[in-house]
Amino acid sequence: MPNRTRAESLFHALSDNTRLSILEMLRDGERCVCELQDELGAAQSRLSFHLRVLKEAGLVTDRREGRWSYYAIVPRALADVHDLAVAMQPRRGVLPLLRAGSCCA
Repeated sequence: MPNRTRAESLFHALSDNTRLSILEMLRDGERCVCELQDELGAAQSRLSFHLRVLKEAGLVTDRREGRWSYYAIVPRALADVHDLAVAMQPRRGVLPLLRAGSCCA
């Protein structure tokens, strides 16, 4: 599989319900952290943790405007998730090999 480290980072970031909720909220465009906090009903420290995981995975980007931070999805990162998932599909026309001495042989 291409770039396991990248896959691990992306899939880890996507493995949490709160982080999936954040991405869902960002589908319509950039959102202020205060909006995310209000809609999720999350404590600031908890939300910051989840946003940091998403940002470190490259799934979201942020920008500061005054005292507020705004977050947006990085479309290329979602394309990477797609490409990694497609790369894990079984190869067509390849039958599983039974090895002598294996539990299935």
